[in-house]
Amino acid sequence: MNRRDILRRSAAAGLLATPAAGLLAGCATSGGGDKGDADVYKDTKSEQNPLGVKENAPLEVVIFNGGFGEDYAKAHEAMYTERYPKATIKHSATQEISKTLQPRFVDGTPPDVVNNSGAGQIDFNGLVSQNALADLGELLSAPSLDIPGKTVQETLLPGAVEVGSYDGRFLVMNYTYTVYGIWHSTKLFADRGWEYAKTWDDHIALCKKIKAAGIAPWTYAGKHPRYMSWPVISTAIKFGGPSVATAIDNLEPNAWKSDAMKAAADAWHQIVKDKFILDGTPGLDHVQSQTAWCQGKAAFISCGSWLESEQKAVTPAGFDMTVAPTPSLGSGDKLPFEAIRGTAGEPFMVPAKAKNVAGGLDYFRTMLSKKGAQDFTKKVSSLTVVAGATEGVELPFGLTTVVKALEASGTNGFNWVYNNYYRKLERNLVDAACGEFFSGRIGPAEFLDQCQKGADSIAQDSSIKKYKRAA
Repeated sequence: MNRRDILRRSAAAGLLATPAAGLLAGCATSGGGDKGDADVYKDTKSEQNPLGVKENAPLEVVIFNGGFGEDYAKAHEAMYTERYPKATIKHSATQEISKTLQPRFVDGTPPDVVNNSGAGQIDFNGLVSQNALADLGELLSAPSLDIPGKTVQETLLPGAVEVGSYDGRFLVMNYTYTVYGIWHSTKLFADRGWEYAKTWDDHIALCKKIKAAGIAPWTYAGKHPRYMSWPVISTAIKFGGPSVATAIDNLEPNAWKSDAMKAAADAWHQIVKDKFILDGTPGLDHVQSQTAWCQGKAAFISCGSWLESEQKAVTPAGFDMTVAPTPSLGSGDKLPFEAIRGTAGEPFMVPAKAKNVAGGLDYFRTMLSKKGAQDFTKKVSSLTVVAGATEGVELPFGLTTVVKALEASGTNGFNWVYNNYYRKLERNLVDAACGEFFSGRIGPAEFLDQCQKGADSIAQDSSIKKYKRAA
């Protein structure tokens, strides 16, 4: 089976099949639902230029300068310039998307393309409710740049459109295909004779061996403790089924206090009680904790599949990082051990008031070409939502394990979207509860109570637009 088949099968399995998603801190926009310059360019549309790009129209691109860096974007911009040599591109990168761009949304002068990502991203709930985003539907029906006979939409993995749609309108282009799991070093485990545990009891037994060997079993992003909410919720979903996630996404009463969530929280509390967490972890940020893990100070860390790219500068040769699903609580789990969380991520948008909306759409068409997707994967070691784009690409060790995990997960993949719908709930409320829980200041019951109170506060806030995820 080649990688193309693996990706197609895993995609068909429903790993990306999530409903409309939103993403993230209140955004005061000036609203508007105007269509920018789309109408102005209608007369320039042709088979070679289906989106009606004005060939000399400048394009401004703002990229989140995070784990993926900005070199991939510069390569996409060069591809765009090859097709529109008269167009000048203004490129900038920042870690503070909201602080940098929110004032420009307010005064009606936003860039043409925004990679709205990172801790400082602009809340999509606010952007959508203020009609501040251009409709990307025209992009989907445009022909692919380099996959003959297919529209852009026909080249995408299932769910890539749904996860960026709101009330039936495609507004956010999520570019990467991210898998979330527990990571370990294959070399470390091989050297020590350890084997990744598939059940929770075996995981605890392994943690005892690891600790006895003078290595901390766990570390995590102490300053962003929500990273640990991912394995807790994954454990609960595998135990109780996908309905656990749907209830949380839909802000149902006591969703965080379900039997499955209680079982998961009780289990994860054991790594706190037994002191399996690296000393000082609560004071570490994501890079510091990941670096400690790469240095062999801890055996396990919870992260998404951007980890390999983010840590490539400090990862020792032969470390061979590997992703694996959360251990099963027991034989009563509704999903098998192999079930793993996967979803489209890394959101891009074209503001409705952008000066060059058509150019922004065509820039996305460049990104979603096979050439654009392959270049991204080669540069940052991450999958894209373009089906088959890894064909002919030599993948690094970690990303190869991601592909294998997707294949093994098959039709059992799962995801949740409450963090996309309601940024504050994950980034502030659940984050704070995880900080208290994994530092040992509160127990499982109080942890779930804090999460539920946070969800209830969102549900009762009439200023926040609510989204419904189908069962």
